[in-house]
Parts: sequence; C-alpha cells; structure tokens
Amino acid sequence: MHFGFSYVGLIYLAMLMLPNILWTRNQPRDYEKYAGNENRILVLLERTGEVLVSCLALIFSDFNIRPWSGRSWWLALSFLLMVCYEFYWLRYFRSEKTMGDFYSSFLGVPVAGATLPVAAFIMLAVYGRNPALMAAAIILGIGHIGVHLGHRKEWNSESGPVKS
Repeated sequence: MHFGFSYVGLIYLAMLMLPNILWTRNQPRDYEKYAGNENRILVLLERTGEVLVSCLALIFSDFNIRPWSGRSWWLALSFLLMVCYEFYWLRYFRSEKTMGDFYSSFLGVPVAGATLPVAAFIMLAVYGRNPALMAAAIILGIGHIGVHLGHRKEWNSESGPVKS
C-alpha cells in the first residue's frame, strides 16, 4: 500500500456523488417514511464505511492506472460496475421515481443503487491490493446494502414486490 493521491479514487467518488446529489431533489415518494425506521447499527456501519471508503480511495496511489497486467482486469471489472451504477441512476431519473423504481434490480443485481458501488470498491481494493479499502468497502456494504434491503422489505410488505 502506497500513500499518494488517487485520481481513480477521485473519479469513482465523483461517479458516486453526482447522482446522489441529484437524488436529493428526486427522492422516491414516501422515502422519508422508510428512512425513519432504519436499523441504527446498520446506519452506523453505513456512515463509517462511507467515510472510510471516501478517504481511503483518495489517499492511496495503488488505485491509479498502471501498465496492463492480469490485475488490470480487476480495475476493468470495477469500472464496469461503476458504469452500470450510472446507468441504474439514468433509469431511475427517467422513471416515475417510486420506491419500486428506487429499489429495483438492475441487470439482475438486487438493490443495485446500493450493491453496485460497493462491489466496485471491493474490486478496486483487489486491483490495488489494499486490505484497508477492502475492509472499508465490506463495512460500507453491510451497512448500506442492509439499510436498503430493510427499506425494500418494509415497502414490499406494504405495497407488493419490487419490479425488476
């Protein structure tokens, strides 16, 4: 692990943050109703993971592009997952913006808005051989995916299953 600025980490964080900023003005109807019932432990893990992933993605140069090798496939897969995340958001922003739209799967990935970026950061950690980012992404995944599965489960019990 090598300390230094990661422009790849910055690109990933921009890809992560921009749709989320737009989402604040395009939340699904009734979202606040479900957000108020979140498991506090999962929220703590989510917030801790968000801070750790954001910091670690920027401070290790191990994530920057290097000459092509077998390890480069991990970066390619990671970037592909982030591109899928962007397409998930495009589909959501073009939808009616319901809870079903927000928690739908994308390309077979359940709760894609939570799952795709976590998987992308896990693959980025593998590429950079960075156990700190791996641990942070796992913490983020437990919290973030857990919170969103909880929302989806509560919504499903009231409204029926989420469409794919």
